[in-house]
Amino acid sequence: MLKKFSPEKLEDILETGIEIFADKGLHGAGMASIAQQAGVSVGVLYKYYANKEDFFRACLHHSLNSLESLLQEVTSREDKLLNYSRQLIRALQSFSARHPSHIRMYHQITASSGEPARQLAAEIEGLSSRLYTRLIADGSSSGALRRDIDPALFAFFFDNLLMMLQFSYCCDYYKARMELYCGGMPEDSLVEEQLLRFLESAFTFDRSLVPHGD
Repeated sequence: MLKKFSPEKLEDILETGIEIFADKGLHGAGMASIAQQAGVSVGVLYKYYANKEDFFRACLHHSLNSLESLLQEVTSREDKLLNYSRQLIRALQSFSARHPSHIRMYHQITASSGEPARQLAAEIEGLSSRLYTRLIADGSSSGALRRDIDPALFAFFFDNLLMMLQFSYCCDYYKARMELYCGGMPEDSLVEEQLLRFLESAFTFDRSLVPHGD
């Protein structure tokens, strides 16, 4: 008879998997070590998941659900892009602090290659690419954002900044890189303020949404 995990235990198993996949990658991680660290038998784990790839997908979907909920919450009300950006930056800073292994797992995925990597990119990036492109296109059409932009490319540049920001909080190389540029790890509030000014200069000719010192 299949042992039923409680929702809390199932979440703990998935979080353990994410942590190990973040450290070792899909190919380096072993189901036996995941089961041992999660405090379950490997046999029971295989009754829930057909193989390691199936379990990896479950871990990925668990993480994506959290990120999708975050995006939906931030963009649930009509607002200007820079106000969305402020909320997104804060939310991603908080998510990175609470779930660093999730971000490191994404970083592992970005280093993979071949058709599976392309499929994962479509799965992971699909929601954000559509959402950001639509927000930018709507802002440009309404005149809230500059009109001389390609919404798809600007959405790509925008997401690149947010992705690298998350890596800079969770991946040792990118943390060291941020410290090198900034002379140490900057305060979250300073990162938010300066990134918003950077985005303001890229997306608008309006200086009213971001405080200026001059």
